[in-house]
Formats: sequence, C-alpha cells, structure tokens
Amino acid sequence: MTTADPTAPAAAGVPSLTSVFVRLKLSLLRNGLKQSGGRTAAFVSSIVVGILFAAGMLFAFVLMRGHAAAPTVTVLLAAVVALSWTVMPLFVPSGDETLDPTRLVMLPLRPRPLVRALFVASLVGIAPLVTTILAVGAGLALAEGAAGTVAAVLGVPLLVVSCVALSRSVAAANVRLLTSRKGRDLAVLSGLVIAVGMQFVNFGAQRLGRAGGVSSLEPAAEVVGWLPPASAVSAIDAAGDGDYAVAAAKLLLSAAAVAGLLYWWQRSLVRLMTEPDGSTIGASPDAGAKDKSASSGRLGRLLPGGRTGTVMERSLRYIWRDPKTKAAWVTSLAIGAIVPLFNALQGTGSIYFACFASGMLGMQMYNQFGQDTSAFWMVAQTLSTAADAYAELRARALALLVITVPFTALVTAATAGLLGQWDRLPEALGIAFALLGAMVASGAMASANFPYSIPQDGYKNVAPGQGGLAWISIFGGMLASALLCLPVIGLALFLHLADHESLLWLLFPGGALYGVLLVWGGLRLAAPRVSGRLPEILAAVSKG
Repeated sequence: MTTADPTAPAAAGVPSLTSVFVRLKLSLLRNGLKQSGGRTAAFVSSIVVGILFAAGMLFAFVLMRGHAAAPTVTVLLAAVVALSWTVMPLFVPSGDETLDPTRLVMLPLRPRPLVRALFVASLVGIAPLVTTILAVGAGLALAEGAAGTVAAVLGVPLLVVSCVALSRSVAAANVRLLTSRKGRDLAVLSGLVIAVGMQFVNFGAQRLGRAGGVSSLEPAAEVVGWLPPASAVSAIDAAGDGDYAVAAAKLLLSAAAVAGLLYWWQRSLVRLMTEPDGSTIGASPDAGAKDKSASSGRLGRLLPGGRTGTVMERSLRYIWRDPKTKAAWVTSLAIGAIVPLFNALQGTGSIYFACFASGMLGMQMYNQFGQDTSAFWMVAQTLSTAADAYAELRARALALLVITVPFTALVTAATAGLLGQWDRLPEALGIAFALLGAMVASGAMASANFPYSIPQDGYKNVAPGQGGLAWISIFGGMLASALLCLPVIGLALFLHLADHESLLWLLFPGGALYGVLLVWGGLRLAAPRVSGRLPEILAAVSKG
C-alpha cells in the first residue's frame, strides 16, 4: 500500500487547486443572479454602478493626462483605493464568502497552495475589475515615453495585486473577530463610519478649497508616493520624468510589500489551521453568573424600582448589546454632534443646528416594539390594559431621555461656545428640548400605529413588504414633530422681530416644559392604541 505525496504534481486529468477555486468564485458570482428578485436587482445594480464609476474615472484620467496635478491626484487616489480594500473586509465580512478561510481548515490543504489558489480567485470579481480599470486610468494619466510605459506595465498590476493581498491578509488576520459577535457589531457600525467619513470629506474639501486647491496636497502626495501600493503609481511618474533609480526603488518597494503581505497571509492561515479558537472555550459558569449579577446590580441601583426600572434597564441593555440598536444609537449620536460642531468649526454654522442632536436621537423612539422583534410577545403578555401600556411606553421614553437630554444640552452648549453665541444658548436649548419632546410624542404614536419588523440578519432595517409602513412611521412622525414645534419657533421669531430679545431666556424653561407636556400627551394618546392593537402589533413586529 502506497501513500500519495501531497507535494507531488496533480495527476493528469485532475484540476489544480487554483482552477478549482477560480471556478468556485465564478459560481458564487453566478449564483448572485439566481437569488430573489430584490437581491438580484441589487446585485446587478452594484455591478452596473461599479463599472460606470470606473469608466467615468478612466475617462477623467485620460483627460488629466499631461496636467500638472495628475501625479498628485493619482497617487492619493491609489492610496484611497488601497485603504478601501483594507477596511472593507472589516465592515462587510459577509460580502464575500471566500474571505473566511476557517471553512477550509478541515480540508487536507497546505497553506502555500491554498494562498496561491485564494489569491488568484480573489482577482476575480467586481471589485478587482473596478480597481484594475482605475489602475489602468492612473497609468494612462502618468505614463510618458518608453520608460514611463514600461513602469506602467509593471506598476498597474502591482497596484491591483497589492490591494488584493492587503485585503486578504487583513481579513485572514482578523477572521475570528469578523465571524464573532463583536465582528458583526463592527460590520453593522459600518454605516457610522461612512456617515462620519462623509462629514470629514466635506470638511476637508472646504478646507482644501480655501487652502489653494490641489497644489496644497503635493507634500502629502510626495510622502504617500513612497508607501506601497501607491508607490507603484508614483513610480510611473518618476520614470516618465527620467528618475529611473527612484522609479525602480518604488517598484521594488511595491513588489516587496506584496511578498510580505503574502507571507503574512500564509502565516495567518497556518495559525488558523493549527491553533484552537479561543472563543469556543467557555468561561466558568460561576464567574459568568457573578459578573452578570454584579453588572445588573450596578445598573439597577441607578434606576427607579418596579416596572419602570425593569423596562428602562431592558431598553438600555438593548442599546448596548443588540448590534442594530447599538448601530442606530451610535450613528445618531455621531451625526447629531458632527453636523452642528463641524459647521461651527468652519464658521458657517448656526446654534440652531444643535437641533440635529435632539432630532436624530428623538428618532430612536420610533418603532419601539419593532426593536424587540419576535421577543415582543413576552412584553405583550404584560400589556392587558391601557395603564400597563402607558407604564411600558413611559419607561422606554425615560430610558431614551436619560441619554438624549444631557447629550442635547452638551452639544448645544458646545455649539454656542464655538460660535461665541452664549447669549442664544437658552433660546436654542428651549427649541431643542421642545423638538425632543415632539419627537418622543410622535414616536410613541408611530410605534402604536405603524409598527414594523427589523430583521436581525443582514443589513436590512425593514422586513420585506413593510417599507411603506416604515416610511409613513418615520416621515409622518417627523412632519408631525415639526408642526408640534411651531408654537415655540413662532414665539422665538416674535421675540426677535419685536425686539424683545431680553425675554428670549424664557424660551428655555418654556420650551422644556412644552416638551414635557408633549411627551405626556403623546404617551397618553398612544397607550390605549397599544393595548387595543396588541395582536396587530405582535404580527407586524414578528414578520420576517
């Protein structure tokens, strides 16, 4: 009896591991067109948008050829593309099933052939195609003369393979994080990163315009041009300018980076295949019970007793533990602070922008029961009367206000300080608190009349078929909140127009009291609706 040598070449007629993985990747792409109608449309749309974007960028690069700003723009764009390849696996780990090598650890595969097969398969897909088009555009924009053309022929593939190797290395090194609960939390929070990133881009673009345009970025481009994989693009420009030694050094630097990344990837695969996953080793049951009891006791001591404290504790734990609830809250907190503060820093803001804080956080009152999903049936057993429903809604509103009231006050005060408008702080606080009260009131009514389910898996926030309910709930509630705030806004306008600015401080206690009355009235009106529509609410939030 003989044993086959695993290092021997593949027998005739047996496909190589690389070809098997490439066919697997093509099958995954092909299966993307065989899903439900909505998923197929989203998949096709992503392909079309990606190709159109790449084609537009390619055309822009061709037009940029010979322009003085071409080296700066292309090098920095290459760095941005590489950064995108680095962080996307951390935020969208489920976007490509081949990102998880732990699915292959039980197969008799050696790390080196596995890395080679996965690497070639990773070059197949929409993202590599778009990156290749962008890299070709960068080469066309910079290549000058025979030396520049040769550098482009070498630099363009180096940029693409560097991005893919960087992405796979980071994914392999963090795969156990990405497939854990913390990793899923990180993926859901990708919306926050995008939202915050857009504000930084907007802030940077305005600063760039005031600083003198693209020329102010040349020092940054010179530094980035020595960092792989942007160095592969910078080498094309250096070769075209006759700096052959610099071009060769940058190409070698990029090639060395690819080799280092592949080695890191291989080491990560070896570790995944030979070391146990620490997340599967359970902690001591007694220790876990003690930690849980201690944590519950600390939070419980800060909350009122009875049903109110119990419901508040449950709501606050949802905010901390449920990935989608946490993502919604963190995103609202970030945007609610960034919009007024960044505009104030740029000198273009208004203290009234602080209402973004109360508006964004007030939206968390909408669809209260949908956040419980199918677990709402346990809560529904305790809502037999309107008084029970009122106590439930009041406790949920208090849990929300525990966070939103001090946060709104802090953001408003910070905005006033940055703008130097401390005299308008009482007025702005009054309007912000009135808006917060209106949002809580309309959110309670929307939760009772337009509940909808929030799927726990994937990135959807509305179950199929309930999009209309979500739109009515959110935008109808926002319109109602705006109308409810008109008395406070009208009073502020009257005091300004009538030159009674010395009385504007009255808006602070008046707006706060008005907000409290709105919350009380909204909860009172919503409570009988909740107790009377329990079967409909339970069916709506349990869908999907």
